[in-house]
This record gives sequence, structure tokens and C-alpha cells, in this order.
Amino acid sequence: MSKGKPPSRPATQIVEGGRRSEWTHLGGSKGGIVNPPVWRASTILYDDVAALRAGVGTNEDGKLFYGRRGTPTQWSLADALTEMEPEAAGTMLYPSGVAATAAALLSVLNPGNELLMVDSAYDPTRGICEGLLKRFGITTRYYDPLIGAGIETLLTERTRAIFLESPGSLTFEVQDVPAIVAVAKARDLVTLIDNTWATSLLFPALSFGVDLSILACTKYIVGHSDVMAGSVTANAAHFPALRKTSQQLGQVLSPDDAWLAARGLRTLGVRMERHQANALKIAHWLADQPEVARVLHPALPECPGHAAWKRDFKGSSGLFSFVLKGGDEARRAALIDGLAHFGIGYSWGGYESLALPVDPQNYRTATRWHAEGPVVRLQIGLEDVDDLIEDLRAGLDRFAAGVR
Repeated sequence: MSKGKPPSRPATQIVEGGRRSEWTHLGGSKGGIVNPPVWRASTILYDDVAALRAGVGTNEDGKLFYGRRGTPTQWSLADALTEMEPEAAGTMLYPSGVAATAAALLSVLNPGNELLMVDSAYDPTRGICEGLLKRFGITTRYYDPLIGAGIETLLTERTRAIFLESPGSLTFEVQDVPAIVAVAKARDLVTLIDNTWATSLLFPALSFGVDLSILACTKYIVGHSDVMAGSVTANAAHFPALRKTSQQLGQVLSPDDAWLAARGLRTLGVRMERHQANALKIAHWLADQPEVARVLHPALPECPGHAAWKRDFKGSSGLFSFVLKGGDEARRAALIDGLAHFGIGYSWGGYESLALPVDPQNYRTATRWHAEGPVVRLQIGLEDVDDLIEDLRAGLDRFAAGVR
């Protein structure tokens, strides 16, 4: 909520968030613009030496110091993302979701600590654990995404933090976040979540007691597949350390990318409604196709953790997977290669649909992934859903025929 505005609902917040009058008006003028402009800056000029000296002790959004600390363009976006989490103290911005994840982890972990990482995590997150954190003397142990309160049995004296991703990458298990958070709070442990699939619009993680919520803003916040960005929103207990760590790492999102992310944010509500509707129709359709063994979509009852999704989430997004009934790599490639309305590429959350071959069994440590056949991950965009279904039907026909 911008200054002077009464409390509002999420759809209104994403339209009005971060649009403070001091960032959309010139001086004391009564008129203003809708969108905060792009403030590009490295050097900040001071009126005198006294003002420069005073600026050294100032470290908060809204007060210019040096370009790396931000300008109204970045502050506006951070403000809007903070407002989406009622329990948040602030948000830091990053040049990618991976950068956001790394900064969040480094802000809460020290050499000798142990991190409990969900086994269904995004592969680059595993890379941080097995590379950067390991070099710093931080141990990672992986846990079953469906463990819930049973995570208490894994805690040791060295455990410092628990990382969640719900739903999980590729396989979409929904975690029992409240149960895990309750265990963590009883032991004074930090909880972090990769909340990219739902965003705060569908799952305000801090309201469920999570300490730090991470978004790859590249996905749904930006929404147009043309900007890399990340964010971490934290509660009052952990935001100061997050801010300090991020600044020491020199992490900053460019003003131009922040402006584009803010533009995408304004339409998040209506885009998510369309992503959800299209994806649900396709997921239900796929579940009835003879070539499909099962569909991994949190809103479907057969998806692991569906009860937790139904209890905690306000809706679903456009990303899910399906398992083919038998077949091999060549037949899966035949399905994907001939699709007319689906691009083949990494990432998701843009307005366009994507199809990607995925192999979850290669990214498991604590659990084993068993499937009836190859897996395809779909990002369902904003196209006409019947065009997408016809395209997938032709793809399944190619799969069944075993031809390219």
C-alpha cells in the first residue's frame, strides 16, 4: 500500500503498490505520473561535504547514497513486493532468482551450520548447496518434500535453517509449510521458501510464519520473458541481515530491469487468472488421455500434497508436469519437437507456452523418483486454450506412433 492509502486487497495492491507520491511527482507539484520513472545512477551528487558525511550513516530506501544502494525505480518495486506480504519488513532485489537464493542463504548461514534442503528443489539451488555453501563449510542434507512435521527427526545441533520449495520443481509436491514452520520455530531455526510458482499473490508465505520468501521475478512477476530478476522478502527479524549481506555482495538490480519488472507486476493478477484457467483445463484434459500415466498439478487430487495446497493456497499457476505411459526419449522428443504453439526452452512464467523434457530422477538425494515413462513439464501461457489442447493432442499422437 502506498503512503496515504487505506489497506486493500491483493489485486489492488499490485496495481497501487510502490507508487509513492514522492516518486511520481516533481517536488511539491499537485500533478503526477502513473509509473515511477527510470532513475539511472551510479554517482549521487551532494550539496556539500556535510550532506555527504551524513549520507554515509544512512542506509534505507528513499534516501540516495550511491547507485548500488538504489534509486526510486528499484525502491518502488521493492515496496510493491513488500506490500504483498503482510508480515514483511522489506524486500531486496537481485539480478536473478539464483542470486536471490544465494544471498538469502548466506544471510542466515555460517561456517559449521547445517541446512536442511527439500529434495524437490530447483536444480540451481542444489548447485548453490553443493558448491558455494560447501566451500564455506556449510553442510546440506536433503529431505523428503512430504515429510511435514516429521522433519523434527532430522534436526541436529548444527541445523540452522530449513529451505522449502512448494510446490517442488519438476514433480510439484506441495509441502506442509505450517507443520515445518512450527517445528522450526520451536527450535529457533530459520525458514526460507522458494515461492516462485505461486508468488505472494497465491501464497503469502510470511503469513504462514516463513522468515524469508524468495521469488525468481524472472518468471511471473516480469511475465514477458525479457528480464532476469529476483527478490527476497523478509520479516523484521531477518531483513537487517539480508540487507547487509546483499550489500556486501554488491547485489543490485538495474533500474531498467526494475522498471520492466514493475510494469509486469501491475498485470500479475489478471495474468495469473488466465494461466490458472488454461492450465487447469489442460491438466484435466491430459488426465483423461490414454497416453498419459498421471498429471502432476497441485490442484488435482492425485498430486502429492494436494490437501496442503487446497488448505493453504489461494489458487494455482500455469506450471505443471505430466508423466507419459511408457515410451522412451525418442518418442518424448517426437511429442515436443512437433508442437506448434509451445516453445522449447528453460524458464517459465511468461505469456507464451513452453514444453520441456525433464528427468526428475537425476535431481534426487533423499528420495527416489519412479515414473511410468518420460516426463514433460508444461508452462501454460495466455494463448487460446483450445489451440494448445489441439497441439498437445497431435503431440500425443506422435508419441503413440513413435515417429518424429
